[in-house]
Amino acid sequence: MPKIQREKHPMPAVDVLVEGIIKGDTSALGRAITLVESNRKDHLEKANAIVQKCLSRSRDAIRIGITGVPGVGKSTFIETLGTLLIAEGNRVAVLAVDPTSTQSKGSILGDKTRMEELVKNPNAFIRPSPSGETLGGVARKTRETIILCEAAGYSIVLIETVGVGQSETAVHGMVDFFLLLKLSGAGDELQGIKRGIVEMADALVVNKADGENIKKAEAAAKAFKRALHLYPPKENGWIPKALTCSATENTGIDTVWDMILDYIEKNKASGNFLEKRKRQNRNWLYESIEERLKSEFFQDEVIAPEIEKFVTEVMADTISPFHAAEQLIGMFKNKS
Repeated sequence: MPKIQREKHPMPAVDVLVEGIIKGDTSALGRAITLVESNRKDHLEKANAIVQKCLSRSRDAIRIGITGVPGVGKSTFIETLGTLLIAEGNRVAVLAVDPTSTQSKGSILGDKTRMEELVKNPNAFIRPSPSGETLGGVARKTRETIILCEAAGYSIVLIETVGVGQSETAVHGMVDFFLLLKLSGAGDELQGIKRGIVEMADALVVNKADGENIKKAEAAAKAFKRALHLYPPKENGWIPKALTCSATENTGIDTVWDMILDYIEKNKASGNFLEKRKRQNRNWLYESIEERLKSEFFQDEVIAPEIEKFVTEVMADTISPFHAAEQLIGMFKNKS
């Protein structure tokens, strides 16, 4: 067996990975993302250094979040849209988040198999990632991954999220445009709405508008359009659109993209685009602090052995969760 197969490849140095990313080396990009997604402390330090160095290299990429119920055709839509964008001269990164089982902690990571043509395109980069225990259907380190993809020269980053739910709204905090894919005949045209998700959507697109389903899709889009008027106007003045398309037949996709470009151009001209990015960075800071404190708390050598004792007492109703938390936090603060 060759030596290269007998031994694990050591992770390249930070500067080597950053240089590779900037040159557009997908291997370097993939290895850097692996560091970003890792929970190991030494990997965290390297990942932070890589993200910091790539931050100044990030281009002005467009970040688009795409969500919808399972079976709505997200992967097919992304493949068709991605192919169109590449044909127009863009390089496209797809961050596809797979749901992680709460039982086995595993995920299928099958998005590459669902985008057979796009994955072959040298101007496309598809990275399936497990969602882990993060709410929002977005992998824990998706924001950092976006920065790395932008530094690698990808002008458009598409984020496919797990599905629709209240926690799914987390994706809204890291993209410029939030697209909700819908189906006709799914039973929610009249009630219009899962409020948490639709309020944040910049557009609703009814997919699978083909064959005998075209009229139903058009009727659904009109119903959604009327329902959208029930919501308060967005801060930037944008009125969410309701369109139809067929990802399998590649109809209406160019119209969807023109709408997204119109949104981006108007928001850049008004200054809302940059202001939104600034707010997202602020929220990213707060979330990073929360995540880091939580990680250090649960991994602390003093706290870790004590947690199970308090868990047992809480489950036995001998101590309230609030009092247990107060004692544990007090131990953490005073351990030094």
